[in-house]
Amino acid sequence: MSRPPAPAAPRPSPADPAPSATGAPQRVRRLLPAWLALLFVGLGGAAAAVQGAANAELGERAGDPTIAAAVNNVGGSLLIGLAVLALPSVRAGLAALRHARLPWWAYLGGLGGATIVLLGAYVVPVLGVALFTIAGVAGSSVGGLAVDRAGLAPVGRLALTGPRLVGALLGVLAVGLAQLGQPVGDLALGLVALTVAGGVGIALQSALNGRVSAASSPAAGVAVNFAVGTPVVLLVAALAGAFTGPAPTWPDAWYLYTGGLLGVGIVASLVVGVRVVGVLRTGLVAVAGQLGGALLLDALLPGGAGVRLPVVAGALLTLLAALVAGRGARTTRVAAAGAPAAGGRLVG
Repeated sequence: MSRPPAPAAPRPSPADPAPSATGAPQRVRRLLPAWLALLFVGLGGAAAAVQGAANAELGERAGDPTIAAAVNNVGGSLLIGLAVLALPSVRAGLAALRHARLPWWAYLGGLGGATIVLLGAYVVPVLGVALFTIAGVAGSSVGGLAVDRAGLAPVGRLALTGPRLVGALLGVLAVGLAQLGQPVGDLALGLVALTVAGGVGIALQSALNGRVSAASSPAAGVAVNFAVGTPVVLLVAALAGAFTGPAPTWPDAWYLYTGGLLGVGIVASLVVGVRVVGVLRTGLVAVAGQLGGALLLDALLPGGAGVRLPVVAGALLTLLAALVAGRGARTTRVAAAGAPAAGGRLVG
């Protein structure tokens, strides 16, 4: 008696994620509906504005900007450590990474976060929260295009469509608008350029943390981020003499020490957003959320830059960039070159 023929393997649909940059396809179930994930990302962006302001003030009062960066990352790491001890699901997510067979560089997303935290401690007091945020979107926009096209994020490779290119260019233009009316010298241009580079690092951070999350769990992605980034921040602080000079002056205001808590929420929002809509749209929506808080902080904080029309224009242009980049999002994925490898996991 002959056996019935084995059913043919299902063909990949154009909406399926393409193989990653290493050739290993990743099929990832969305954690949330797109609108809810983007709302979460926007709230994470607002938290980033508060985090930047708190870290900047803490660094100024303590007498060393790197101290604020160290407090930020150590605080986040302690929270993650408590979660590992208290929640079996977090431990299970980390244990799953042993069998994920991710390339070694997939675990380096925390370096991007460490870079932007260190930059923020030095740059925010000079440029202001809003301008620092808009300069970051220029880097994250360009970096998001490149990262999505390379397929580093778990959603697969995304095509360089017209709306996505226009969204990225609008993000870059926002930097120029925000600079209008401000004196432009070598120092200002250098700080803006560094912040743009930090934005590129954020795009890489989002993509790589998303890969780790897709291979295990969002909590594992956040934990790996802090495990990699915190030693770098502490090393930079040590090289800068933060631990060998005069004892810092620790302010009494409790809210200045919330950077770590906010950082955990920010990284978690980026991990979720990247798994749903990719790096570019996640970055732009996060910045749109940042600008809502950033403009308010610059207007209300003592000594803030106030609400300037060029910065408002840059903020609105960034929001427009996020909307434009999302047009036709369901049809932009590059189709897989072949059927997914046998045994591909569906992770959530």
